[in-house]
Amino acid sequence: MATLNIVQAVNQALHHEMEQDENVILLGEDIGQKGGVFGCTEGLWQKFGANRVLNTPLAEAGIVGTAIGMALYGLRPVPEIQFMDFIYPAFDQIVSEAAKLRYRSGGEYQVPMVIRTPYGGGIKGGHYHSQSSEAYFCHTPGLKVVVPSTPADSKGLLISAIRDDDPVLFLEPKKIYRALKGEVPEGEFTVELGKANVAKPGKDISLIAWGAMVPVCLEAAKQCEAQKVDVEVIDLRTLVPLDVEAILASVAKTGRVVVVYEAPKTGGFGAEISALIAERAIEYLEAPIMRVAGFDTPFPYSLENVYIPDALRVMQAIKQVLHF
Repeated sequence: MATLNIVQAVNQALHHEMEQDENVILLGEDIGQKGGVFGCTEGLWQKFGANRVLNTPLAEAGIVGTAIGMALYGLRPVPEIQFMDFIYPAFDQIVSEAAKLRYRSGGEYQVPMVIRTPYGGGIKGGHYHSQSSEAYFCHTPGLKVVVPSTPADSKGLLISAIRDDDPVLFLEPKKIYRALKGEVPEGEFTVELGKANVAKPGKDISLIAWGAMVPVCLEAAKQCEAQKVDVEVIDLRTLVPLDVEAILASVAKTGRVVVVYEAPKTGGFGAEISALIAERAIEYLEAPIMRVAGFDTPFPYSLENVYIPDALRVMQAIKQVLHF
């Protein structure tokens, strides 16, 4: 197996699927000769040509609307939104059209489309290039929302998403795009959508996270070893569909939970997870569910490292839960 970062793993997944299926089409801003602002589509224009790797105008509603039309006519488009912060002009196309077409047509039409976009902080992009707004889309029936945290999962989940017959929002954690490396299987490799991963087993407390927060939780878990605290880390991998069974199994084992996410705390997807646990696993809880998240402010430029949850903040929450 090759050792790749997430950018390389995403590129490998796109390359593999474009070779396997001529209906896979890429479109987005500067994804052609330049290979995208982060290099995820590097080399694909040169190999597959301008008819399958389309540079588009700076028009997100047009990018997604065009992709929806392609999908309805039998293609499998993979539009890229350069930063998640730019996705809002396409919000109506995503939630009112792509997410609703299968339902409104009684299953006659489907939209096999994957919207790729980098999300979150980590590059000092400030409030217009660092948002984590996954909760908006998790609230929309008809969409699947996928957030990998490792290079291997980035490849396996993206291939599965491209092959899925429903629209998928594929969120790539830019904070660890190149900072994290790992072994990635070559060739055919998929990871099932809707299945969480126990990134680290433990018995004393459950940390539930996704994307760039998974390595943060693993670091906190490692530091907790010195205090003889055995931390379990659950990497959700997909938010919709959500692996409820994996969450409940972990809570039943540990009885203590901290949910970690990068988005603003209020109304974040961590609140949904907390409510789910309170509704279905309260008899196992030994302490209140804690959330470690971003703050309810625009994402700051100069205080990025304060805003993004780190291992210290996670460990403080673990301490509170354990000493309740």
